[in-house]
Amino acid sequence: MPKYVHKYYVYLLASKKDGVLYLGRTKDIEDRTLKHKTEKYKNAFSQRYQTKKLVYFEEFQWVQDSIAREAKLKKWKREWKIALIEKDNPEWLDLAEAWWDEENFLE
Repeated sequence: MPKYVHKYYVYLLASKKDGVLYLGRTKDIEDRTLKHKTEKYKNAFSQRYQTKKLVYFEEFQWVQDSIAREAKLKKWKREWKIALIEKDNPEWLDLAEAWWDEENFLE
């Protein structure tokens, strides 16, 4: 068994239910989501359109798999992405909501 297991993620952020969607890829989902939520990416798409709710993500062991999945999802129609979200998250809940307490979120 390897000592370190790699983790890579493809994720979808939304402004609200049926709102604007943002598709991204990262190796640290918690850190990346926090940066979107706290607007660390000035003048970025996610800040302009307020896509701060993590509504969907997939985990991969290999970076090339996450790159391929992101490329595939980028070609998908909006309706297909919405169906993907609603399959496991029909209420469009923020999946990252409980990851930080308020004190750590504001740091």
